Amino acid sequence: MQYLPYLEQSGFEVRYQALLGQDYVANLATGRGYSRSAIARAYFERMALLARAPDADLIWIYAEAFPYLPASFERLAFRSGKPVVVDFDDAFFHNYDSSPRPLVRALLAGKLQPLLAGAAAACCGNEYLERYAKRFCRRTMLLPTVVDTQLYRPGSNGRGGDEVVVGWIGSPSTWSYMRPLLSVLQSLRAELPVRFRVVGAGTQAKADAFPGLDFVTWSEATEVADVQAMDIGIMPLPDEEWARGKSGYKLIQYMACGLPVVASPVGVNSTIVTDGTDGFLVTDPDAWRSALKRLIVDAALRRQFGRAARARIEADYSLQVHAPRLVGLLQSLAQPAEAARSR
Repeated sequence: MQYLPYLEQSGFEVRYQALLGQDYVANLATGRGYSRSAIARAYFERMALLARAPDADLIWIYAEAFPYLPASFERLAFRSGKPVVVDFDDAFFHNYDSSPRPLVRALLAGKLQPLLAGAAAACCGNEYLERYAKRFCRRTMLLPTVVDTQLYRPGSNGRGGDEVVVGWIGSPSTWSYMRPLLSVLQSLRAELPVRFRVVGAGTQAKADAFPGLDFVTWSEATEVADVQAMDIGIMPLPDEEWARGKSGYKLIQYMACGLPVVASPVGVNSTIVTDGTDGFLVTDPDAWRSALKRLIVDAALRRQFGRAARARIEADYSLQVHAPRLVGLLQSLAQPAEAARSR
């Protein structure tokens, strides 16, 4: 969505349809359930849209058109005969080929392969995803997750109190990555003037609460301010298939706001963070504790790392840098289709 202004400035008219709406996102952020009838209705609406063969020069699909339905439904995207671009920033294919449910693996393991094989191009959030896409798609582009650095920027206030704020932002589905670290955080809280700010973990995560651990409800309207209220950002990850396909959005948010970071060296995290320059890459609990303590007690080091982190995102993970690349790709695909339609 953040690319839309750039696309429109470049002459694209963009019409979009989310499969599920903002109320679904709100429920996801809090861990609440969602109406199955509303989901079924959304699927039927998308089927009807694609079956009508939309009058467009290009169809751009994020991840997949019909989660957990067979590949035959994905082929509806090609009904119009126009180029299709697939864009994904998580290892969605592992939802199927690595599912713990045998029936899902048996029926859907190769679900995304026909979509990628028929696509004119695939935009991939990191090298792990691009390696997968290249097996099926004839044209790929590494398009990292980015933020608008005019929006995500170091805060002018909200930090610098008596306690250092170590923060995490995510969703209920990723809170499990934080649980192995909680004993480390508690020990730091007992020793140092530090608080922990958790954004978007959902109501169930409050069972893990301890003094000094503050839970904040995620909101799109306050997301940037919530990150700016932190002094250090953290991103623990297990070394697992799904985690290796993640695109480091948390790190990019933190670093764009001028925060030093501590992260697991899993997947793209090792590319985003330059260890010892803008953050620390750590593995075991002792290393996590040592890295966090070093940043908590040393305000000058936090500032030094924070400046380097901000520069890193401006140079390599900003909307301003990558929007022209995406525009160029879509123009190269849409123009032949537009010319054919005008003949």
